[in-house]
Amino acid sequence: MVDERVGAVQLLTPEGQRVSHPEYDINLSDAEFRGLYRDMVLVRRIDTEATALQRQGELGLWAPCLGQEAAQVGSARAMAPNDFAFPTFREHGVTWCRGVAPLDMLAMLRGVSNGGWDPNVHRCGPYSIVIGAQVLHGVGYAMGVQFDGAEDVAVTYFGDGAMAQGDVNEAFVFAASFSAPVVFFCQNNQWAISQPRDRQSNIQIYERAAGFGFPGVQVDGNDVLAVMAVTRVALDRARTGNGPTLIEAFTYRMGAHTTSDDPTRYRLAGELETWRLRDPIQRLQVYLSRQGIADRSYFDQIEQEGDELAERIRDDVRAMVPPTPESMFEHVYAEPHARMDEQRSEMLEYLSSFEDAAG
Repeated sequence: MVDERVGAVQLLTPEGQRVSHPEYDINLSDAEFRGLYRDMVLVRRIDTEATALQRQGELGLWAPCLGQEAAQVGSARAMAPNDFAFPTFREHGVTWCRGVAPLDMLAMLRGVSNGGWDPNVHRCGPYSIVIGAQVLHGVGYAMGVQFDGAEDVAVTYFGDGAMAQGDVNEAFVFAASFSAPVVFFCQNNQWAISQPRDRQSNIQIYERAAGFGFPGVQVDGNDVLAVMAVTRVALDRARTGNGPTLIEAFTYRMGAHTTSDDPTRYRLAGELETWRLRDPIQRLQVYLSRQGIADRSYFDQIEQEGDELAERIRDDVRAMVPPTPESMFEHVYAEPHARMDEQRSEMLEYLSSFEDAAG
């Protein structure tokens, strides 16, 4: 596969060397650097544990984010508390940074939750399974914020495959027409299930923004520092009334599209090995070590924290209590609704017929 990162913004090389960029830079405290490392390690551990739980039959499905931790953590940590994230079904790093508990991420895929978490509490929407739908939601929210006169920004996430969806392109039109305060964040992990990017478009993703009238920028999606720097600039642009930006985070999906997918059927093993050398966690670890920002004891401490987190996840997922069937009617409408009451009664009557037959 062709490496498209020509001119991509980069502040940290795969070897862990800090480099400069004329338009983007970032200055963080040692604690903030260590925090980014901790975020990525724990997100990867959540992801790995969830994949294992699905293989054991404890989850119905899981969409791995292995290899995309820098794109997700870097962008989410750039956001202000009142900004609002609109994720797909793979943004476990984003939801983690927005304060969503790991068990809430897994509950829906365990089948014990109809939504996962309160989006207003975390300023983060629920996972969206419909490809590209959340991009329209994010633009609609951003337009509402604009009408209210607030300074909040919506950040809507999607993959390279979603760029072929009508919803995404329609969202671009609305955002450009209204100069909506939204950041479009595309994680180009290069595989839309089994289709590579070059089977969907003749130009690179970030270049397509020009046709809608707003800027696009490509960033090394495995460089957490560059992702944070680029996202901050895009957020500031949106916050000051200058409209949307399309960010293409050039990264790689190290795992399967979902746990029902077998990526060995459509990509080469050598490609995977090439991208292992660009691992986002490893490059930050090397940088922190060289700069004396963190040492082996700190890395071991985070690994231990990851082990403990994984153990809690295993135990708590298996202890989740399935909801009662009638609970699906509880939050359909804000106020009591006669038709919902009728359907609930019909369902309960139907279920009770099995009890009568057994008796």
